[in-house]
Amino acid sequence: MEDQYIVGRNPVLELLKSDRQIDKLYILKGELHGSINKIIAIAKDKKIIIQQVDKKKLDSIADGSAHQGVAALVTDFEYSTVDDILQKARNKGQDPFLILLDGIEDTHNLGAIIRTAECAGAHGVIIPNRRSAMVNQTVYKTSAGAVLHMLVASVNNISNTIEELKEKGLWVYGADMDGEDYHFNTSISGPVALVIGNEGRGLSRLVKEKCDVLVKIPMFGQISSLNASNAASILIYEVVRQNHEKQK
Repeated sequence: MEDQYIVGRNPVLELLKSDRQIDKLYILKGELHGSINKIIAIAKDKKIIIQQVDKKKLDSIADGSAHQGVAALVTDFEYSTVDDILQKARNKGQDPFLILLDGIEDTHNLGAIIRTAECAGAHGVIIPNRRSAMVNQTVYKTSAGAVLHMLVASVNNISNTIEELKEKGLWVYGADMDGEDYHFNTSISGPVALVIGNEGRGLSRLVKEKCDVLVKIPMFGQISSLNASNAASILIYEVVRQNHEKQK
């Protein structure tokens, strides 16, 4: 597997709290303040190699991302399977709650969606393994380390995966401007899979056809669509709201 770098204080802290193997920690030379000391203490306790380097080295590792004086060298991200995600729901005694991404290409959007999904208690995120953003250091950074606590499955075909989920009893809801009704007027609870489309093209035709229901978010301004991660956040928390209402 290929090595990759995780940069930034919060992502590295979350990495240190996880079971992921860390090969080496790079710390900026000089006076150390704040959370960087906590990072060093945990790394020493875990007997991780710590190397102090100059800013030029960290800038090179970060490749344009804000490293905040720290970077961790780790092995390549380990993707889960759809069955792993469903098993996680079973283990918790909960209805499955999955997020499917139909061709999200921006790693910042992927990271932001994973962060929201983790905060909302979703069991996993599913992405296609082609023409899609994959988990990299930008995703680690944008998700604030949430990717370390979220199962992410990479599949060959989102449409086929939707069919498999429907056979397992999940209802599949796609976010689309031409949806049948607004998200807050639609029952979105129980075993749920939300599908979010590409930043520019939205949902592909075949994926639209496979969804049980298409829902839309009201737009009252001059701009006709939301950023994909914003739309995902609204729908993810609508599921949380409706499930909470059912439990009252």
